[in-house]
Amino acid sequence: MKGEAGRMQHSDKPKQEGHIWGSMRRTAFILGSGLLLLVAFWNSVTWHLQRFWGASGYFWQAQWERLLSTFEGKEWALYIIGATQVPVLLFWAFNGLLLVVDTTGKPNFISRYRIQVGKNEPVDAEKLRQSVRTVLFNQCVISLPMLVFLYPILKLWGDPCRRELPTFHWFLLELAIFTLIEEVLFYYSHRLLHHPAFYKKIHKKHHEWTAPIGVISLYAHPIEHVV
Repeated sequence: MKGEAGRMQHSDKPKQEGHIWGSMRRTAFILGSGLLLLVAFWNSVTWHLQRFWGASGYFWQAQWERLLSTFEGKEWALYIIGATQVPVLLFWAFNGLLLVVDTTGKPNFISRYRIQVGKNEPVDAEKLRQSVRTVLFNQCVISLPMLVFLYPILKLWGDPCRRELPTFHWFLLELAIFTLIEEVLFYYSHRLLHHPAFYKKIHKKHHEWTAPIGVISLYAHPIEHVV
């Protein structure tokens, strides 16, 4: 029995390595394609804005300086808005549209793109309300104070709202590097949360929805949300 168990563990190891390598290749492909599209989109938008609005110099730098002038002396407020309110508004703007589909089933043609067809059609109203409350709690009670606490720490490393924006090429480099870092950290932290010591008390909450919907991406235990 021990010999069979050892052979099974040995045979599973190449599968796990192949899975990780395959995941990294897919991430690199998606990231590379996304960066190419982002470069094309950025150059196109900047060119049109400079042409039709007549912005002098680098358009985005000019707009950033205008924003800094508006919040002069209150950079902390700009940081709070940018780090908390903008992500929250974007999250609910996109997921609000998906909630309409999930609760009404309309427009009908979108349902065929579901990964798990026939499940959560319609979504359980009480379960959805409870999940939305959890997501709002994580965003308002967990994320907001945490980001406020981080502001003085970020100030020690440099001004989070510095006047000069990084070049677009430097932005692309940082985006590529930190996306890969985030992908690796997310993968292994997720595996860690499936350890029996953490799963039952922390990570199990995230798996209450066996057929998840968009808003459930932030449905998690507060500790997991912080991580």
